[in-house]
Formats: sequence, C-alpha cells, structure tokens
Amino acid sequence: MESTIVMINLFGAVALLLFGLAQVKDGVSRAFGAKLRTGLASGTRSGARSFLSGFLATIALQSSTATALMVSSFVERELVRPRMAQIVLLGANVGTAVTAWIVATGIEWLSPLVILAGIVLYRSGSSSRQGAGTALIGIGLMLLSLHLLSSATEPMRQSPALAAFIGLLDNAWPVALAFSAGIAFISSSSLAAVVLILSLASTGILSAGLIVVLVLGANLGGAIPPVIASLTGSAASRRVTIGNLIVRAIGCLLMLPIAGYAAEALEMLSLAPAKLPVDIHLCFNVLLAALAWPFAPLLSKLMQKLVSDDAQPDDAPRYLDEHELATPVVALASATREVLGVGDLIERMLLRTSASFERNDLKKLGEIPSLERRVDKLQQEVKIYLSKLGRAGLSEEDGRRSIVIIDYAINLEHIGDIIEKGLLPQITKKVSLGLKFSDDGYAELTKLFHLTIDNLRIAQTIFVTRDFNLAKQLMEVKVEVRHMEKRSSERHLERLRDGRADSLQTSSLHLDMLRDLKRINAHIVSVAHPILDESGLLIESRLRNPAE
Repeated sequence: MESTIVMINLFGAVALLLFGLAQVKDGVSRAFGAKLRTGLASGTRSGARSFLSGFLATIALQSSTATALMVSSFVERELVRPRMAQIVLLGANVGTAVTAWIVATGIEWLSPLVILAGIVLYRSGSSSRQGAGTALIGIGLMLLSLHLLSSATEPMRQSPALAAFIGLLDNAWPVALAFSAGIAFISSSSLAAVVLILSLASTGILSAGLIVVLVLGANLGGAIPPVIASLTGSAASRRVTIGNLIVRAIGCLLMLPIAGYAAEALEMLSLAPAKLPVDIHLCFNVLLAALAWPFAPLLSKLMQKLVSDDAQPDDAPRYLDEHELATPVVALASATREVLGVGDLIERMLLRTSASFERNDLKKLGEIPSLERRVDKLQQEVKIYLSKLGRAGLSEEDGRRSIVIIDYAINLEHIGDIIEKGLLPQITKKVSLGLKFSDDGYAELTKLFHLTIDNLRIAQTIFVTRDFNLAKQLMEVKVEVRHMEKRSSERHLERLRDGRADSLQTSSLHLDMLRDLKRINAHIVSVAHPILDESGLLIESRLRNPAE
C-alpha cells in the first residue's frame, strides 16, 4: 500500500510539472507570441543571432519542442534558411538545459508567491496580462512540483525494489539510455525527464555514470516529439526536426562509451551531487552545440538528400499554420493571405471565362472545374482554421476581423460556383452551337465582364487595406452594374421586338449571363459592407421612406 501511495505521489508531481510547462508555453504565446515569432524569424541573419534566438525562445516557452516546430514552419515558408534553423535548435537545446539548471537552484519556496502574482495578473482583464499571469502560474506550479517530487522520492531511499532496478540499469547502459529516452518521449519534454532524474539523484541511489547515461537518454527522447509532430508537414520542416534528432543521436552515441570517464571528470570538479544531472545536461548541450555548429551547412545539405522534396497538391493551403493559432493577430494575417490567394484563383476563372467568350475558344474553359475545386477546398480550410481560434483570448476587433475573412471567403466560393455552374455552360453553348450575339449585346456583355474583373481587383485591395474611400467607390459601382444590367435587358428586349435574328437566337443566353454577372458583382461588393456599416452609411432596405 505504501509503495502505491509513493507511485501516485510521484506520477502526480510529474503531471503537475507537465501541466506547469504547458501553462508557461500557452501564457507566453498569448502575451508575447507575436514578438517571439517575429524575433525568431528576423533574428537568424547570422549564426550567433540564430543561436541566441533559439536560446531565448526556449527560455521563454520552456519547450524546445515548441521552438523546433516554430522554426520548422519558418523554414517551410522560406523565412529562415535551413542551416540557420539547425543552429537555432542548438540554441534551443542549451536553453532547455539552462532552464533545468535554474529550476534546480532550490527556489521552489517561491512557488506560492509566483502563483499569487500570476493570479493577480490573470484577473487584470488585459489579454497580454492574462497571458503573462498564466505563464507565472505555470512557473509557480513547476516550482511546486519540484517540492512534491522531492517528497515523493524520499521514501525510495530504502526501497529494495528500486535499488535492484537501478542496479540492473547500471549494468546495462544502452537499456538505461533507451529507458530515459522513453520517459522524455512520453512526457514530450526532456526538461521533465531531467527533473525526474534530478529527484532520483537526490536520494543518492544513482551512480555518476548512470546519471550521465540517463541525461543522454533524456536529450535523445526530447528530440523525437518534434519529428513526430512534423511528419505531416512539408519536406522542409521535416528536415529541420530530423536533423536535430540526428545531431542529438550522434552526440549520445559518441558520449555513451565514455560516460564513465565523463562522470569521473565531473566528480573531480567538486560539483554538488544533488545538482549533478542538470550540470551534466548543461555541459552536454553546450559541448554538443560547440561541436555541431560548424557542421550546420553540411547537415542541411545532407538532410536535403535524405528527405526528398514532396509534391504539394495545388489545393493545399500555403499560409495556414496551426502553430500561429496561439497568436490570433498572426493567424488572422495568415488567413488573410490565404483568402487573397482564393481571390486570385477567382480572377483567373473570370479572365479565362471572359477570354473564351470573346475569342470563342473552349480551351480557355478547361481549367475552370479544377480551379473551382481549389477554391472550394481553400475556403473550407480557412473556415476550419479560423474556427479553431474560438473565443478564448480573442479581442472584439479580432473577432470581427475573423468574421469578415470568413464572409469574404464564402462570397468568393459563391462566385466560383456561379462561374462553373452558370457562365461555363452558357459560354460552352455559345461556342459549340456557333451562336452569335448582336454587336450591341456582345459589347454590353464584354464591358460587364471587364468591369467585373476590375471590381474584383478593387475588392482584393479593400479586403487588405480596409480603405473607406475605395469601399464607398465599390458600393457606387454596384449601382452602376445594376443600371447596366437593367439597360442591357431593356435594349435586348427592344431588339427582340424589332425581330433581330441574332438577338432571337441568343435571347435566354444573353439574359442569363447578365443575371450571373450581376450576381457575381453583388458578391464582390459585399467586401465593402463591413467598412461602410461601421461608418453608419448602410441601411437595411433600399425602400424609400414615404415620409421623406
């Protein structure tokens, strides 16, 4: 019964440590996520700055895994060069080791004060302060977990079963390394594994050589979660995380045969036995960074050969990064870029439809169905991506912007449907049957096509800039389109009354195309509605007030 209680206390303390780490990561992401990402993306112009960026980001996030995934996403978007990314991760490894060293300095007595400060900040109401408060609460919980770990491992000093297990590991260092790597992998944190080793070392039951081996395993296991997380990503992101795993694996393989000698050398330095695991952890990562740094360019070239480029499907999103969701402003900017790409696809569809109409060339229409499928796929991905932002930590302005982005994406998707299901069969009928519009009717439709394409380009600009004058101008164009459609319909009916053969042949076609182009323009103009609505210039009905 006593051993069961000891194990429950031990696992509970480890769970609290992992929860604290998660709180620190989430809190820092909310409070400083944009600055961290900007600093990490821009601070990689030289090797020294890359190393420092990775070091500071990991100190802030308390997670080399988070740093690895972040920098791999930057490499994927060509914001960071691959060789610099490897140096960033060397800095991240040292950052994790320094974090472990700091938390082992015996400051766990500060945990109640840190948690109290975090609660005060969290209740302040500001989103950034709430993030900082969450991070402080996480740090406090981490420090508290160290105290609980120390208490949980105290009864183990006299445990015959644990002594026997440690003896087995001490006589089989490869098994000990794999065991420690498994703990780090399961907990997704080399820091958690090192802290657990630190608690066991404080009981005095671990030899110095075994401590070295267990710390090596924690380093190796901590490099595996980023590789697993990036498996579904691009080849560029996989190269970064796999390269980091290879560096750590080589370091462990080189260090394992001489672990005993390394332990003797460390003991000669008169280091405190209770802090030996974190000292070893720091020494190993500093030494590994110094040795691997010069080989970063060679490693990046090797990874290009080992991990071949993968062909991205045309309908795959280019800018929707799941890791940016922790920073709503960045996520909204990425979603905006993605929707602009959808608008470009719609423009291509309109250009090909217009060219086919004018030149009687059905080849121009061949790409329309595939473009429409891409539009459908991307707008769906944007909606799913923004829905993950939720409401937690989202300001009122960011919430409105999210709705505007989704509305514009939906309107673009409707335009794609109109082109594929309306204009495409209409123009196919015109060309395949050799139908010819009257000169006036042809000129009216051509002018409306060109105006529609121009309006879409203006809408794309309004979507990004939210320019009030452009929004007002586009809204006025909507009235012009309505008048054009009405005049063209009336003139067409006049030509029918005059018995014009060309108008009789294309009557339904002409009216259908007018109607569809008018509908497309209505969807385009919708981008101006939120801007004008905020200014109080929109009314719910076009009906004139009889009292006026």
